[in-house]
Amino acid sequence: MNAFGRRFVIDTNALSQLGRKRRASEFFLENAVIPEEVLHESAGFPDIATLHDNVHPTTPRVLHWLSRIMETVPSGDTRLVDLYANRGNADPLVVACALEGQEHDNQMLLSPEWVVVTADEAVRKKAREFGLKVLSNSEFAVLIDNTDARS
Repeated sequence: MNAFGRRFVIDTNALSQLGRKRRASEFFLENAVIPEEVLHESAGFPDIATLHDNVHPTTPRVLHWLSRIMETVPSGDTRLVDLYANRGNADPLVVACALEGQEHDNQMLLSPEWVVVTADEAVRKKAREFGLKVLSNSEFAVLIDNTDARS
Protein backbone atom coordinates (compact mmCIF):
# COMPACT_ATOMS: atom_id res chain seq x y z
CA MET A 1 0.00 0.00 0.00
CA ASN A 2 1.21 3.50 -0.69
CA ALA A 3 0.65 6.51 1.54
CA PHE A 4 -2.38 7.58 -0.47
CA GLY A 5 -4.50 4.52 0.13
CA ARG A 6 -6.10 1.97 -2.05
CA ARG A 7 -9.22 1.72 -4.15
CA PHE A 8 -10.84 -1.71 -4.12
CA VAL A 9 -12.79 -2.77 -7.20
CA ILE A 10 -15.41 -5.23 -6.00
CA ASP A 11 -16.64 -8.25 -7.98
CA THR A 12 -20.20 -9.57 -7.58
CA ASN A 13 -19.10 -12.63 -5.62
CA ALA A 14 -17.17 -10.44 -3.18
CA LEU A 15 -20.07 -8.03 -2.78
CA SER A 16 -22.44 -10.84 -1.88
CA GLN A 17 -20.01 -12.63 0.46
CA LEU A 18 -19.10 -9.48 2.38
CA GLY A 19 -22.62 -9.14 3.72
CA ARG A 20 -24.64 -6.06 4.49
CA LYS A 21 -22.78 -5.07 7.68
CA ARG A 22 -19.38 -4.93 5.98
CA ARG A 23 -20.87 -3.17 2.94
CA ALA A 24 -22.19 -0.50 5.33
CA SER A 25 -18.81 0.01 7.03
CA GLU A 26 -17.05 3.34 6.77
CA PHE A 27 -13.99 1.64 5.24
CA PHE A 28 -16.06 0.02 2.48
CA LEU A 29 -18.04 3.15 1.71
CA GLU A 30 -14.88 5.27 1.48
CA ASN A 31 -12.65 2.86 -0.46
CA ALA A 32 -14.76 0.44 -2.50
CA VAL A 33 -15.54 0.90 -6.17
CA ILE A 34 -18.38 -1.11 -7.68
CA PRO A 35 -18.50 -1.47 -11.47
CA GLU A 36 -21.86 -0.56 -12.95
CA GLU A 37 -22.44 -4.10 -14.25
CA VAL A 38 -21.73 -5.56 -10.79
CA LEU A 39 -24.46 -3.28 -9.41
CA HIS A 40 -26.78 -4.54 -12.13
CA GLU A 41 -26.05 -8.14 -11.12
CA SER A 42 -26.68 -7.19 -7.46
CA ALA A 43 -30.02 -5.48 -8.06
CA GLY A 44 -31.80 -7.63 -5.45
CA PHE A 45 -29.58 -6.61 -2.54
CA PRO A 46 -31.55 -4.87 0.24
CA ASP A 47 -28.93 -2.10 0.44
CA ILE A 48 -28.63 -1.53 -3.32
CA ALA A 49 -29.54 2.17 -3.04
CA THR A 50 -26.58 2.80 -0.72
CA LEU A 51 -24.24 0.86 -3.00
CA HIS A 52 -25.02 3.19 -5.91
CA ASP A 53 -22.85 5.82 -4.20
CA ASN A 54 -19.81 3.66 -4.98
CA VAL A 55 -20.58 3.01 -8.65
CA HIS A 56 -17.85 3.11 -11.27
CA PRO A 57 -19.67 3.92 -14.51
CA THR A 58 -18.98 2.12 -17.76
CA THR A 59 -17.31 5.00 -19.59
CA PRO A 60 -15.74 5.00 -23.06
CA ARG A 61 -12.34 4.57 -21.39
CA VAL A 62 -13.58 1.53 -19.44
CA LEU A 63 -14.78 0.11 -22.77
CA HIS A 64 -11.32 0.77 -24.23
CA TRP A 65 -9.79 -1.32 -21.43
CA LEU A 66 -12.49 -3.96 -21.84
CA SER A 67 -11.52 -4.29 -25.49
CA ARG A 68 -7.84 -4.63 -24.55
CA ILE A 69 -8.71 -7.32 -21.98
CA MET A 70 -10.90 -9.29 -24.37
CA GLU A 71 -8.13 -9.24 -27.00
CA THR A 72 -6.10 -11.41 -24.61
CA VAL A 73 -8.82 -14.05 -24.21
CA PRO A 74 -8.31 -16.95 -26.64
CA SER A 75 -11.23 -17.86 -28.87
CA GLY A 76 -13.34 -20.52 -27.21
CA ASP A 77 -11.99 -19.81 -23.70
CA THR A 78 -15.04 -19.44 -21.45
CA ARG A 79 -13.29 -19.18 -18.09
CA LEU A 80 -13.55 -15.38 -17.88
CA VAL A 81 -16.81 -14.90 -19.76
CA ASP A 82 -19.43 -17.32 -21.00
CA LEU A 83 -22.30 -15.21 -22.30
CA TYR A 84 -24.20 -18.25 -23.57
CA ALA A 85 -24.30 -19.62 -20.02
CA ASN A 86 -25.00 -16.12 -18.61
CA ARG A 87 -21.83 -16.37 -16.53
CA GLY A 88 -19.18 -13.74 -15.93
CA ASN A 89 -20.88 -10.80 -17.60
CA ALA A 90 -19.29 -8.33 -15.16
CA ASP A 91 -15.98 -10.15 -14.73
CA PRO A 92 -13.89 -8.45 -17.44
CA LEU A 93 -15.49 -5.12 -16.50
CA VAL A 94 -14.13 -5.49 -12.96
CA VAL A 95 -10.61 -5.59 -14.38
CA ALA A 96 -11.38 -2.84 -16.92
CA CYS A 97 -12.67 -0.50 -14.18
CA ALA A 98 -9.53 -1.09 -12.11
CA LEU A 99 -7.31 -0.34 -15.11
CA GLU A 100 -9.29 2.77 -16.01
CA GLY A 101 -9.20 4.02 -12.44
CA GLN A 102 -5.49 3.36 -12.16
CA GLU A 103 -4.86 5.09 -15.50
CA HIS A 104 -6.89 8.12 -14.40
CA ASP A 105 -5.26 8.39 -10.97
CA ASN A 106 -1.73 7.83 -12.29
CA GLN A 107 -1.95 11.28 -13.88
CA MET A 108 -1.52 12.66 -10.37
CA LEU A 109 1.83 12.78 -8.66
CA LEU A 110 0.61 10.70 -5.73
CA SER A 111 -2.15 8.22 -6.42
CA PRO A 112 -3.91 5.31 -4.69
CA GLU A 113 -3.20 1.71 -5.55
CA TRP A 114 -6.06 -0.01 -7.42
CA VAL A 115 -6.88 -3.54 -6.20
CA VAL A 116 -9.32 -6.12 -7.54
CA VAL A 117 -11.35 -8.03 -4.92
CA THR A 118 -12.72 -11.36 -6.12
CA ALA A 119 -12.85 -15.09 -5.47
CA ASP A 120 -13.12 -15.83 -9.19
CA GLU A 121 -9.86 -17.42 -10.32
CA ALA A 122 -10.24 -16.31 -13.96
CA VAL A 123 -10.70 -12.68 -12.86
CA ARG A 124 -7.77 -12.95 -10.44
CA LYS A 125 -5.54 -14.31 -13.21
CA LYS A 126 -6.59 -11.64 -15.72
CA ALA A 127 -6.09 -8.81 -13.19
CA ARG A 128 -2.58 -10.05 -12.40
CA GLU A 129 -1.86 -10.41 -16.11
CA PHE A 130 -2.50 -6.67 -16.40
CA GLY A 131 -0.33 -5.86 -13.38
CA LEU A 132 -3.07 -5.31 -10.82
CA LYS A 133 -2.95 -6.43 -7.21
CA VAL A 134 -5.68 -8.88 -6.15
CA LEU A 135 -7.29 -9.66 -2.79
CA SER A 136 -9.57 -12.56 -2.02
CA ASN A 137 -13.00 -11.92 -0.55
CA SER A 138 -11.85 -13.17 2.85
CA GLU A 139 -8.71 -11.00 2.80
CA PHE A 140 -10.82 -7.94 2.08
CA ALA A 141 -13.32 -8.90 4.80
CA VAL A 142 -10.46 -9.11 7.33
CA LEU A 143 -9.19 -5.72 6.18
CA ILE A 144 -12.65 -4.21 6.76
CA ASP A 145 -13.00 -5.90 10.16
CA ASN A 146 -9.53 -4.83 11.33
CA THR A 147 -10.03 -1.24 10.18
CA ASP A 148 -13.43 -1.03 11.88
CA ALA A 149 -11.98 -2.51 15.09
CA ARG A 150 -9.41 0.33 15.22
CA SER A 151 -12.05 3.01 14.67
